[in-house]
Amino acid sequence: MKTVWIATGNPHKTEEFAKMLGENVQIKTLKDLDQEPIIVEDGTTFEENALIKARALHQIVHEAVMADDSGLEVDALDKAPGIYSARFMGEDTSYTIKNQAILDAIKDKTGDERSARFACAIAWIEADGTEHVYRANMEGFIHDKIEGENGFGYDPIFYFPPFKTTSANVPAEMKNAYSHRGQALEMLKKDWDLQQ
Repeated sequence: MKTVWIATGNPHKTEEFAKMLGENVQIKTLKDLDQEPIIVEDGTTFEENALIKARALHQIVHEAVMADDSGLEVDALDKAPGIYSARFMGEDTSYTIKNQAILDAIKDKTGDERSARFACAIAWIEADGTEHVYRANMEGFIHDKIEGENGFGYDPIFYFPPFKTTSANVPAEMKNAYSHRGQALEMLKKDWDLQQ
């Protein structure tokens, strides 16, 4: 069984990666370290922040590591919350409140004016320190209401046309097949021996 280090402490992300990587890959995260490092994500892009996280973990374990940085870009809000998606309105603010705030902010927008995307950059650093970054988007729209119990974060307001509903309203396996994180991970898996 392969072991892959992922620079995250987010249990939802860990679960998604575990499902996408399959049963033959054991995942270790920041929670598996004796002391979880404090990582300051001060990059200006998803790619920069993914590399910041991956580099911090690589310096500790000196093994192959990956990290992702992802978020929601709403075109009518100048691509906000973007790289600040997790910190939007405060990290401790519930996503129900965050999602409602976005709905309220674009309530007068219709059709293509509600365009949005989930973006994901995955950084992969080899054991020897060689760096790679993979980027993918999931294009859709902001729904007119909060809908769905699956997923997490902004999934309940992200309407994905192929689903004809929000990404929180479909099973995880279906979402992962189309998601920004799933697409970026597939790119990585094609380059590296992480196949199931």
